Order: sequence, then structure tokens, then C-alpha cells
Amino acid sequence: MRLARLYFQRPDEPAFLVSETEHGPALPVFTSSERLALFAGPRGWASTTVENLVELLPEGLCALVDPLGPRAFVLDTEALQSTDGQGERSGGA
Repeated sequence: MRLARLYFQRPDEPAFLVSETEHGPALPVFTSSERLALFAGPRGWASTTVENLVELLPEGLCALVDPLGPRAFVLDTEALQSTDGQGERSGGA
């Protein structure tokens, strides 16, 4: 799953476009550029792997996969971080 590609709306400046959800602030991400287009319309987009997204997300921000889709879910970034490097996370306190 770490190598799966996710798509998100590309903002005009380097940042994430965050939405407020019942789970707190979330980055809407999509399993295909087509799903992103259905959600946001014709917009600029970018993509990255799940692994890279987990590294880039600021603390307290979750990723909501395929929002408004029939199988939307919150990406468990904490679980993915805890298995990074066989349970060891560099830079942690």
C-alpha cells in the first residue's frame, strides 16, 4: 500500500488544500485523477505515493481518501508511521 499513488488538488502555492471534516482538518486525496475531477472539477492536480504523503503531512492533519465516494476512509497515517523503518521513526522525540 505504501507505493500506491494518490492524487490531490494542486494549490497555486506550495501547500495542502485542507478541508474541515468530522475527523478534524483533512487533506482530500483520491485514488485516481478521475475521482479528483469528479470531486473538484477541472483543476490542476499533483500526485505522490502513500509513503511520501505520510512523510509530508503535518502533525494533526489526516488524509481523507476518495471523499464523497462509496468507500471513503481516513488514511491511518499513525499506523503507517509506526511501521516505517520496522517500528523506528527517525527524528522522533
